[in-house]
Amino acid sequence: MDYEVIISGGGLNGITLALALNHAGISVAIVDKLPHETISLGNFTGRSYALSSASKKMLSVLNLWQSLTHTAQPMLEIKVTDGSVGIGPSPFMMHFGQNDFSDGPMGFVVEDRHLRQSLIESLIQSDIKYFSETTILKQTLNNSAATVNLDNGKTLTAAVLVGADGRNSKTARAAKINRTGWNYEQSSLVCAIKHEKPHNGIAYQHFLPTGPLAILPLTGNCSGIVWTEKIRTAKIIHALNKNAYLDALRPRVGEFLGSISLVGTREIYSLSLSMVHHMIDARLALVGDAAHVIHPIAGQGLNAGFKDIAALTEVLCEAKRRGQDLGAHSTLDQYQRWRRFDNAMLGFATNGFNNMFSNSNAIPRTIRNLGLAVVNNTNFLRRAFVSNAAGQFGNLPKLLQGKSLNN
Repeated sequence: MDYEVIISGGGLNGITLALALNHAGISVAIVDKLPHETISLGNFTGRSYALSSASKKMLSVLNLWQSLTHTAQPMLEIKVTDGSVGIGPSPFMMHFGQNDFSDGPMGFVVEDRHLRQSLIESLIQSDIKYFSETTILKQTLNNSAATVNLDNGKTLTAAVLVGADGRNSKTARAAKINRTGWNYEQSSLVCAIKHEKPHNGIAYQHFLPTGPLAILPLTGNCSGIVWTEKIRTAKIIHALNKNAYLDALRPRVGEFLGSISLVGTREIYSLSLSMVHHMIDARLALVGDAAHVIHPIAGQGLNAGFKDIAALTEVLCEAKRRGQDLGAHSTLDQYQRWRRFDNAMLGFATNGFNNMFSNSNAIPRTIRNLGLAVVNNTNFLRRAFVSNAAGQFGNLPKLLQGKSLNN
């Protein structure tokens, strides 16, 4: 075989998986339809990720975190509130600080441009084969190998083909893996703001009747905004000029950060929930959005993908050490059993939270306010929330514990 693993998709999950496999001594190639990206630090968008402390540990093991240290903003506190535009937050809230988590910050906010640049630089310095601007025309999966025919005329073989090609995964469709899900009647508006007052490393999640508003602290007295609205309203707001956009944003953010201004570009994304019926097939595994797409209400999408990566890498590493077939159903099924329930529960939870909090009906609003107060004042519930937010819940793969697979 040409490689032990071929990865379809060179986005965040695809490159991270390749680097993790390379770290574990597994030969890997990436096939990506997009050009080999060169990220310009001047191309600033508001897109950022709330990485859990467990995700940070994995990036540290893979020697990726050092280049992010100066641009990653620690989340020192998290405040979760219910509220209405122009009225302000409810007095009922959840507030978690440094005393709730003994292992450093609960997470870090990392800009998309910085994370991508770190991944691409590490990829360039590695011996991973990267086929950019290349499309897989055909994939053949059988008992002996995974074979892909590329549009450049080449044919590659491996023990395992991994689909890391996003929510519209061509790899999953070619394997006839079905999905269950639906589109939300919501879109997310993403931008960044510069503000007068310091954020003090506090991340905010405001639940508004039209959808959640996340305010994520960034370095340089800036914050990332992930703002959910009904689809039609979101399109209208996104089309506004900068001043009108700010006029719509200010009453939703409030005045606690002082005067605000937009920095960088603005983006808009449609929201959906989507789960594959199974994460594996003959010599095939799916990771990240190719396997599960969730609502961004909890900021756990990329963290869930990183859990997939850590679990799959560990399973394949152990199979190689034992001299087993990496692509055998018994091998890949270990990965599916490790991740399937956790992903399903995350999808169920984010969907439930969105349904509960994205309305202004008096009865559910009273229930959710009482729920926030109960969690905030109950120690074991607080510990469970913090553990989940930090990515420390459940049976964690070694990489997410900060342990090398080479030991």
